[in-house]
Amino acid sequence: MASAIILLGVGAAGIVAWSKYAGLVADLPTVEGLKSYQPPVMSRLYSGDDRLIAELASERRIFVPYEAIPDRVKNAFLAAEDQKFWTHGGVDPLAILRAGLTDMTRGKGRRPLGASTITQQVARVMLLGSNAVSMERKAKEALLAIRIEQVLPKEKILEIYLNEIYLGEGAYGIGAAAQAYFAKPLDQLDDAEAAFLAALPKSPTNYNPHRFPDAARGRRNWVLERMRELGWLSPDATQAAIQEPLIPRDYHRPGPIPGSEWYGEEVRRELIERYGVEQTMRGGLDVHTSLDPTTQNQATEALREGLMAYDRSHGGWRGAVGHLDGVGGRGGSTDEATWSARLGTMAAPAGMLEQWRLAVVLDPTTGAVGWVEGGALGEPRRATLLAKDVGWIRNYRALRAGDVLMIEPQADDAAHVALRQVPQIEGAAVTMDARTGRVLAIVGGWSFAASQFNRATQALRQPGSSFKPFVYLDAMEQGISPSQTFDDSAVSYGSWHPSNYEKDFWGPTTLHDALRESRNLVTIRLAAHIGIKTVADLATNIGLVQSMPHVLPAALGAVETTVLREAGAYATIANGGRKVTPTLIDDVQDRDGHVIWRPEGLALSTATPDAAPVDAQPDAVFPSAGQDQAGAEGPATTAPDAAQPAKPDASQAPPPIVSPGRDALPALVDGRKRIASADSAFQITTMMQDVIRRGTGVAAGAGIDHPIAGKTGTSQDFNDAWFAGYSADLVTVVWIGFDTPQSIGKNETGGAIAGPIWNRIMKASLADRPKLDFRVPEGVTLVRYDTGRGVAIDAFKSDQIPGQSASFASAADAGALTAADTGAENLPDSESDMVETSGGQARPQLGAAPAAGAAARPAAPSQPAGGDIGMGGLY
Repeated sequence: MASAIILLGVGAAGIVAWSKYAGLVADLPTVEGLKSYQPPVMSRLYSGDDRLIAELASERRIFVPYEAIPDRVKNAFLAAEDQKFWTHGGVDPLAILRAGLTDMTRGKGRRPLGASTITQQVARVMLLGSNAVSMERKAKEALLAIRIEQVLPKEKILEIYLNEIYLGEGAYGIGAAAQAYFAKPLDQLDDAEAAFLAALPKSPTNYNPHRFPDAARGRRNWVLERMRELGWLSPDATQAAIQEPLIPRDYHRPGPIPGSEWYGEEVRRELIERYGVEQTMRGGLDVHTSLDPTTQNQATEALREGLMAYDRSHGGWRGAVGHLDGVGGRGGSTDEATWSARLGTMAAPAGMLEQWRLAVVLDPTTGAVGWVEGGALGEPRRATLLAKDVGWIRNYRALRAGDVLMIEPQADDAAHVALRQVPQIEGAAVTMDARTGRVLAIVGGWSFAASQFNRATQALRQPGSSFKPFVYLDAMEQGISPSQTFDDSAVSYGSWHPSNYEKDFWGPTTLHDALRESRNLVTIRLAAHIGIKTVADLATNIGLVQSMPHVLPAALGAVETTVLREAGAYATIANGGRKVTPTLIDDVQDRDGHVIWRPEGLALSTATPDAAPVDAQPDAVFPSAGQDQAGAEGPATTAPDAAQPAKPDASQAPPPIVSPGRDALPALVDGRKRIASADSAFQITTMMQDVIRRGTGVAAGAGIDHPIAGKTGTSQDFNDAWFAGYSADLVTVVWIGFDTPQSIGKNETGGAIAGPIWNRIMKASLADRPKLDFRVPEGVTLVRYDTGRGVAIDAFKSDQIPGQSASFASAADAGALTAADTGAENLPDSESDMVETSGGQARPQLGAAPAAGAAARPAAPSQPAGGDIGMGGLY
């Protein structure tokens, strides 16, 4: 009877155990996924010269394959966590029994001792994702560990463990931990450092060497003793490691390179858009960008200098950023310990640059100030404000003792400091390779720390007259020559009364002179003649705008674009008419080093060498600048009948791809879309060279001895100032304006505000580059001739007669256009900026219908018309 009861009990217990086991097994995750284990790894961004500029990560982890893990690191972790790792089958029964007996004797209320093997820890971290203290979790952990041992080799299990475990300081895995604690790669750790890392899994917080150095050192030494007992470290090496002080080194994560935050953030956004957040932040991508750190720094510095210069001349001093009572002056303390402690607690204002300091006024009469160099606990210093700064301050408001200012110490004058303030105006700049579209620098504003809004890529602004070259490019494509004349005289289209910036008229004017001096009326008549729809199509195809209204004011820049888009459009002209799409990324590689993306359009192919010698192409060599009509020896140096017939331009089509042979050389295949012919693009380049030489862009070209071309841009009401231009190999576009559009000042044009900034950027960028002439396409003739307003040099196609102007049909005369031809009825009613008062009467908006009975061909006024410059371009 007793035997039957025992058997029945055993059977019931077996059923219960089997039921419990079946329940546990049913809920267990599969271990097959560990075969293709790929840990979340940070992505890295590299500059064009392969410098690490930034890391993108949600978890800081550097994957280290098993073969690259030093033996001392492996042994240290095995000694601390699982000395029988190589022999057990996933669980260590003796360790479990030992932990259980210990827990029974320790009493209640204390956390049970762990007896998990490394395999069990992998099961918990990778498959269970739970640290709950329960028998059920431990049972699942053990069952999974046994399965893992059956599926994976020991080496793979240890690799997963060492790359997944969290070791504090935001570091996941041993590779990241080596950098976080010792600022060195894993293979450079010594025995003591490896033992310290192995001490962390038990409790990264309690063994943090910064907070608990004694506990961290004790745990490290215990690991070293375990390694000695197991025969993995000699007694002498153990003692030497124990005597070594535990001195962690702060690791500063790389990047972003100073000033490159705009660039890095734009790359991050592009990656997330293409690959999503998960792969971007945890996919281990290696992203090689085209960022040139030197150019980036030069552009950042030039833009900031320009913004500060404008702010100083237009805004005045806006006062102190704070005040410390009882400091300086009569009865105030000048004790350094007093004011330095209080000054060190003040927060820096938004937009304050790293090289600036907060300083307190100690004597307002002399301009003496004091500041702390080296952070809140740094060294107190004193100096005097520059005399010009003291005078500038007094022009606006009185300086008081205790006022807190922003100053910048002078490297060449320790006795003086310069007064600084954050400009209210903003700006943006882009520099890129004119041929490939590789963006070398992006500056999105004054300070990335103050505002991450990228004004180079995200701000839509009116380009003003910097749009005009694309109207003229369309004209060149339609066979019109640079010497063609259009009437520069007053005209009205219903309620729209465009005028020139100078409010004067030149009469018949060549396109060359009109573009050089940014004549609005000629541009409007030209756009009306060639058709605003074709202009819109070209502007869209070239990438300058996403869409464009078919209205004449758009020809003056009454459209919206970004600095980056305009840089790509100007690069297309510089590139001979082939579309250039700006790119920030050269290639993206996955964690295994395979290229998964690179820009389209350009590729290398094996082709036979071109039979034509390089020097067969004529150079665009121009005479000395400043030659005018009076100094001209005669009209054209090349007679019209001497022009050579057009030949096929090799740049019009991609080079042929041939089968590789013994003499085959790599050749660049350009598969990018052709927007305009090389002939037309070169004609515009030649005309814009004169814009810089003696037109509206003179300030932009000062002191630059490389061949350059460019155009100013100023939008309606002086809200936006632009300068866009290029050399044979570089394009730079600069924009200046307020975030909330408002006038930057009457008569403050793109040439005056943006031009000098462009000049500083290009002068610095071209300093170490060879002088390259713009390539002259075959069949194009360069001719010097008298435009009627001086001697110019233009490029003429083989079927054009240099210096002559065709007689167009009367229907092409802009004077015959009506209000409907301007497309004014399609403009939104919100264009209130077009409302002006003339003669005491309010002028109708641009969108208003023409008055009944309005003449189709209005008579020219007897004196220069005032009123609207034209919605869009000014100068």
